[in-house]
Amino acid sequence: MALPINVNDLIHQRKVERTRIEYKGDWNPEPIIHTITAFANDFDNMGGGYILIGVAEENGRPRLPLEGLDPDSIDDIQLDLLNKCNFIEPRCIPVIEPYNVDGKDILVLWIPGGEDRPYKCPEKVYTQKGGEKSPKAYYIRKGARTLKANAREERELIAMARDIPFDDRINYHADVTDMKPALLADYLHTVGSDLYDNALNRSVEAVATDMQLVRGPSEYRKPVNVGLMFFNEHPEQYFSFAQIEVVDKPDPTGIGMTEKTFKGPLDRQLRDALAYIRNYIIKEYITKVPDSELAIRAFNWPYQAVEEALSNAVYHKSYQIHEPITVTVTPEKMEILSLPGPDRSITDEHLADRVLVSRRYRNRRIGDFLKELEIVEGRNTGVPLILSSMQNNGSALPTFETDEDRSYFLTVLPIHPFFLKQDNSSSPEKHPSHISSRRNRGELRVLIIDALTLQGNLSTNELASALGYKKITDTLREVINEMLISGELTYLYPDKPKSRNQKICLVKK
Repeated sequence: MALPINVNDLIHQRKVERTRIEYKGDWNPEPIIHTITAFANDFDNMGGGYILIGVAEENGRPRLPLEGLDPDSIDDIQLDLLNKCNFIEPRCIPVIEPYNVDGKDILVLWIPGGEDRPYKCPEKVYTQKGGEKSPKAYYIRKGARTLKANAREERELIAMARDIPFDDRINYHADVTDMKPALLADYLHTVGSDLYDNALNRSVEAVATDMQLVRGPSEYRKPVNVGLMFFNEHPEQYFSFAQIEVVDKPDPTGIGMTEKTFKGPLDRQLRDALAYIRNYIIKEYITKVPDSELAIRAFNWPYQAVEEALSNAVYHKSYQIHEPITVTVTPEKMEILSLPGPDRSITDEHLADRVLVSRRYRNRRIGDFLKELEIVEGRNTGVPLILSSMQNNGSALPTFETDEDRSYFLTVLPIHPFFLKQDNSSSPEKHPSHISSRRNRGELRVLIIDALTLQGNLSTNELASALGYKKITDTLREVINEMLISGELTYLYPDKPKSRNQKICLVKK
């Protein structure tokens, strides 16, 4: 059986977070059994993890070229591994797959988050008979390390015993054949999985079983929810309002309002909604830079920020709540609403500071599929990307809102100020392409003030970059000097105008 993932992505830490990959140069039973137990406990609902045996580690990354395992030892390691997994309570057997990479033999273990958690295993896994007599303990992952759970973590782990994330639960109202072979095969082809080679020649149940999308006894096999969300053409039949609605509202009264609804497999509806926003909602502002071939460019909303915000909404929405994800576009802002809100480990202060580091994921399997398809980034990187792309576009920073009950999560992306000005001055003579050279210098002064207002103190090179220049130009330098003389701007260090740390500051009036 092959894995539903490309093994080279695991070796090079692509798509799957480093914290979910463990490298072992050789077969060492004790730490490997501990890590299998920790991945199965899935303390943070991240989706389990992978162990690569025969891949040595150096400074947190695999040591290349690979050393691999002795080919004659592969069968013995697998047999010993299966025997040692009997020590785990309840019994937990990972998916074991031998691979040959660059001429070297390795073993890849895939340990999904377990249904029967919490799991515990012996603290000492002896190589000889009697290892099962060692005291047993619970193990969890903390970052990229496997640790023995302390008393508080043990209590929390036991409390999570039956709290299986909704996307990983069995759906008793559907059949395995409700997952479509073409969608399964297309996904496996896209991610480069070896399972693709025979996907269309095998039954849906066989392929879905290899992908951990089917559970239950042999006489009553059923799909898990995530299988229906990605591999059925109409997941809304099983999860009401599992869809994205984009509402373009150019006027508060609703005049001229348009609404588009996107349904289908989660990855498809997300791609379709993003394509619609990119083609019909996002606009670019271009104005010629005086005395230069360069132009200043800005978008009403940077696409990357919208992509990350909407992808995060799909990832973290509760599909038990029968409400869609809604994108509302107005002349001042774009709002992306999903239900419910973040867990309480993210405080109001975190929201205000735009630091959203979730301790535990709501949907561990949805995240895996979206990452494999390269639609979302790794753990907790979405918000920093939103912030940086808004800053690089010269836009105001977004805000993140919820209520006391954490019943909703709202991402608000302000429109770029250039577009507010355009909305307030629609006559042709005021459009940037129609203004004179002298007026362009005035326009440049406004742009400088906007950049410093939005981004704070900047060096001359940083200011040039914020305005779309590759380097400082004579005209821009002249305008800056004029504004320094007029008192609109000042130096951060007035007594040291040539300091390497010098910044241009906006004088607040």
